[in-house]
Parts: sequence; C-alpha cells; structure tokens
Amino acid sequence: MNFEHLIQINDPLNPFVDTLTRAQLWEGLVLRAEQPQLFVMGLDSCTILSRTDSTLERELHYGHATVRDRVTLTPQESVRYDILATEAHVGGSLTMTIEQPDDLQLFLRFEYRTTLPAADTEDARQTQEIVKSAYREADIDTVRLIRQYAAPTPQEPGALH
Repeated sequence: MNFEHLIQINDPLNPFVDTLTRAQLWEGLVLRAEQPQLFVMGLDSCTILSRTDSTLERELHYGHATVRDRVTLTPQESVRYDILATEAHVGGSLTMTIEQPDDLQLFLRFEYRTTLPAADTEDARQTQEIVKSAYREADIDTVRLIRQYAAPTPQEPGALH
C-alpha cells in the first residue's frame, strides 16, 4: 500500500497559526528521529544502535515487540524511515519531506510505502482506509508536537529555537 498526504505548516492567510521556520521544522523532525517516544503512542523506548552523519540504526520497543529500522537524514530536506519486514511486523518506509514553495509557505509531505498488499475486496479497502486515517492522524499529531516543542515558554526559550 502506498499513501501520501501534505500538511501545511505555515499559512500566511491564517494569523492564528504560529509560523515555524524551516530550521525549527527540521529540528523537530530530527527530535522525532532521535527521541521517537515523545511522538509515538505506545512506544516504550528507543535504542540507537549506530549513528553516522546521515543515518541512525534504531531498535524500537513496544512492550514485548521489537522493531528495527534505519533513519536517513537529508539535512533541512527530509527524513526517511525504513522498517524491516518480519513475520510479526509489516515492513515499509515513511519519508517526511519539507516543501517550501516560497518564503511564506511551508509544508510537510508524508509518503508511506508498505508491504501491505493492494486492496482487492471491500473489507481490504476499508482496512486500508482505516490505516491511512491512522497515519494521517499520527502525522497531524507529529506537527502539533513539533509546534509545541518549538514554542517558547514564559520562563525559557523554546527547545527548537
């Protein structure tokens, strides 16, 4: 199953939405890669097994289940998560790409590629729609949390400034 969608980060026509810089958005994406338990419901812990300038090899612990993935960071551009398929877990990838068509607008594109087969029955189509909806909600929550971590508190500057 493949699925993608776009979330608008900055809306010059909506004064009620706090503007984020590209750097703040990038720092939030890096934070999500390095400390995913802040963003992912049900994730107990994350162990970074190895690190280079552009990759992280991670082990994610959900109760008794363990998932391994590789995160590829393209600075100020994108973060790609590659999850290895196992008997217990669907494999695939998620790429989050920053898009900035002009100085005022900023978007984040989410692209999912999974090993789930193409839907060929009504039940399978309904299941895929539920999965897509869950992905979309998780991504909206990711952006909300990035905004939260970027916002300064009255006592101290924001973590992402």
